[in-house]
Amino acid sequence: MSLQVGTEKIGTTLVVRLAGELDHHTAELVRDRVEQELDKGVCRNLIFTLEQLVFMDSSGLGVILGRYKRISQLGGRMSLCAVNDSMRKLFELSGILKILPVYDTETRALTEMGEV
Repeated sequence: MSLQVGTEKIGTTLVVRLAGELDHHTAELVRDRVEQELDKGVCRNLIFTLEQLVFMDSSGLGVILGRYKRISQLGGRMSLCAVNDSMRKLFELSGILKILPVYDTETRALTEMGEV
């Protein structure tokens, strides 16, 4: 299975929707795509929507942590949403849930970012 990456700018928030497998084969694609959008200087906040993500390895965790660091340096906020049970367990074990909020829906995450 491959990875599909969708992006949408909503106000000052970049929403990244991932479907498939985020692993060492696809991590660079996600990193590059998000960085290209952030380099435009329009988006200050970032939401990863993970409802359709079925697998993630340490490379994927690295992508998420790296984008968190970049967003933090910009003075913005980042969150995760629509995280399924297996991904939530991975995030718990990695400690990501201690630094990133997780919302049930994209709408809720956007509301918390002040976009809705």
